[in-house]
Amino acid sequence: MLATTVTSVPTEFTQQALGYPSLFLLVLIGALVPVVPTGALVSSAAVVAFHRTAPFSMLMVFAVASLAAFLGDMSLYWLGRRGMKSKNGSRWLAAIRDRAPEDRLAQAQEKLADHGVAVLVLSRLVPAGRIPVMLACLMAKWPMRRFAHGNAPACLAWAATYQLIGVLGGSLFKEPWEGVAAAVVLTVVISVAPGLWRRVRSAPR
Repeated sequence: MLATTVTSVPTEFTQQALGYPSLFLLVLIGALVPVVPTGALVSSAAVVAFHRTAPFSMLMVFAVASLAAFLGDMSLYWLGRRGMKSKNGSRWLAAIRDRAPEDRLAQAQEKLADHGVAVLVLSRLVPAGRIPVMLACLMAKWPMRRFAHGNAPACLAWAATYQLIGVLGGSLFKEPWEGVAAAVVLTVVISVAPGLWRRVRSAPR
């Protein structure tokens, strides 16, 4: 009887104990090193949460993803500020500069000067828009507090958007893995489409 009780530990509890810390860590790393598809991670986690019967799963995914994104952005911005103040710069600042093309940076600086914090909020919802706006904030010498004031709602909006994508994908299929696949494909298309469109527009005719 005891053996049966021990082996019948709820699978959902085990998945949550491993899943939420993993989601937090991956989104945090993805914010610091923008090569991890964090949007797809959040959408996939939302699909799994959608198919769970455990209460508050969706809320936990939202809270974990938004908090990890916020802490990652703030850490990267702090490292960038240190690089700006250093005479020799830093590898973190160099990495930010490498991911902010001159035309995107100029556009971000112009919009930041005109609209302020609102541009920072929207930058996380635009594919490849976060880093140029962050660099523009660094070059404008925004203090940490001002950056945090705009970054907090940006991370909340980002987490909510990609969670909604996951919910839509999960609601279309009965099996969670099918919803995860659909959410991943959709997030990849959303991420790649603007870059392809810019290439088509700039291509010689």
